[in-house]
Amino acid sequence: MIHLPLENPGTADSRSPGRFLWWMARGQWRTLAAGAFFGIVWMGAQAVMPAIIGRAIDQGVADRDGSALAWFAGLLLLVGLVQAASGVIRHRFAVTNWLVAAYRTVQLVGRQAVHLGGTLPRKVSGGEVVAIGTTDLSHLGQVMDVSARFAGAVVSFVLVAVILLQTSTTLGLVVLVGVPALMLLVGPLLSPLQARAHRQRELMSHLSNTATDIVTGLRVLRGIGGEQVFHDRYRRESQTTRRAGVQVAKLQSVLDALQVFLPGVFVVLVVWLGARYAVEGTITAGELVAFYGYSAFLMIPLRTATEYANKFIRARVAAARVVRVLALTPDHQDPAVPLPSPPEGSELVDLRSGLRVRPGTLVALVSEQPHETALLADRLGLCAPEVDDDVRLGGVPLSGLTRAEVRRRVVVSDTGSMLFSGRLGDRLDVSGDGRSVDRALRTASAEDILAALPAGLDTVVAERGRSFSGGQRQRLVLARALVAEPEVLVLVEPTSAVDAHTEARVATRLREHRAGRTTVVTTSSPLLLDAADEVVLVRDGRVVATGRHGDLLAAEPEYRRVVTRETDPEPVAAGTSGTTAAGTVEVER
Repeated sequence: MIHLPLENPGTADSRSPGRFLWWMARGQWRTLAAGAFFGIVWMGAQAVMPAIIGRAIDQGVADRDGSALAWFAGLLLLVGLVQAASGVIRHRFAVTNWLVAAYRTVQLVGRQAVHLGGTLPRKVSGGEVVAIGTTDLSHLGQVMDVSARFAGAVVSFVLVAVILLQTSTTLGLVVLVGVPALMLLVGPLLSPLQARAHRQRELMSHLSNTATDIVTGLRVLRGIGGEQVFHDRYRRESQTTRRAGVQVAKLQSVLDALQVFLPGVFVVLVVWLGARYAVEGTITAGELVAFYGYSAFLMIPLRTATEYANKFIRARVAAARVVRVLALTPDHQDPAVPLPSPPEGSELVDLRSGLRVRPGTLVALVSEQPHETALLADRLGLCAPEVDDDVRLGGVPLSGLTRAEVRRRVVVSDTGSMLFSGRLGDRLDVSGDGRSVDRALRTASAEDILAALPAGLDTVVAERGRSFSGGQRQRLVLARALVAEPEVLVLVEPTSAVDAHTEARVATRLREHRAGRTTVVTTSSPLLLDAADEVVLVRDGRVVATGRHGDLLAAEPEYRRVVTRETDPEPVAAGTSGTTAAGTVEVER
């Protein structure tokens, strides 16, 4: 019994598409061998039927021997039952081989996506990964499916050739030479078919990526009147993809036609030769009927062979895509010798910006350019594209720790975080204990979302959380991050899509929820800033001022301009002094 998904999909050989397909085949060799065995029995049973019918005609009908006719009829029934049973089992193994290949591919790509983390969208488009899960895995499964029938086709071809050679050397040689010759005639079509299929696959991937981008930003596009522009762009690209598909279909139609025409010509040739030999008396009437049966049967292995070649080409194109993703490496590799882990509750420091986050505090980052604080947040979690030795936890560079440890201790939840499809409770409960979900939902002020769902946590979430509004998704994503209970939690604009009342509740509850643990928030919201233990003003990637929200409002015109959106900030009140360099602002009261 095979349990899907597999407990361990293994480590793929991603050096080339051919090696990957061979690795896939070796990984399920038992079911492939079983499928091939029953495929051989299934086609072999069909191959011997014409011989049995020919003997029944010669020894039963022509010789008027009732017992011989009955014996051959019983033998034919037995062979038919064997064929039916082996055909059912072969089909079951074919489905198993398809499913195992598909599941293994999904698990490999899914595991690679988790392994790459933020590296994945920087190195490959979302449409590329989507196309693997919608198209490529089907082609990989189909080549494993057809392999069993191909093995049966080869063996049955050899079996028929042997029978024909024993009956007529000429007809046997015609079969032995003619079948490979027919395959050679189809061969020249396979290379251009592969090239066109590869081109179509490239365009489909690009089109999927365009569609993903449009759906993601649909509300923004409508708001700025750009919906029609992107609609026209998508239509042009879809037409280009359609034309590429037509080019593939043209060649595919020729190949399909040849799969019928060439075997048909071959059958006519064999039957014509057999009829001549029967007229001359070289072979009997029963052998002539058998020859016709062989000729008709040979269309099956011939078409199976060309089908295998066709699906193998498509599988190679699909494998090339999978291999491309599997060959990607993260921006940050695990060190050969990891440094000793810093103790729990260590200080988080970024030497490049001058940021120091004391353990157990809630620190807010503010900048006139929000991308600066977002980039700093990525660096704090080792999510930035470049290798950074300047971010340290307890004096130990994060780059010197394993990625697994950094992910466990430092969690970054940015504005691009999405909800996966599936049961809501499972999507939120990343720890699997189910104990902290309710508390996290309360902190994120998401109780009303849960109350509005008839099935509660059993509600099935649509892909990317499309069934929720922007503010609801943001609160659920915040709750998911809180459930993880990391040592350091970095939140990027966690309340940008919620109203002021909800934001006030989140600010108060977040401070309570994360008491005793380190939390860094990038925001310009006065409500969150007021709840922070310390606010850090960042300019050009450097810390230029630190202090409490109220103190910075009074002492820092730049800070006040960012937070209050003032265009002409008022001068600092008399009796107030502060620093404009990195350091704590002191205000006299």
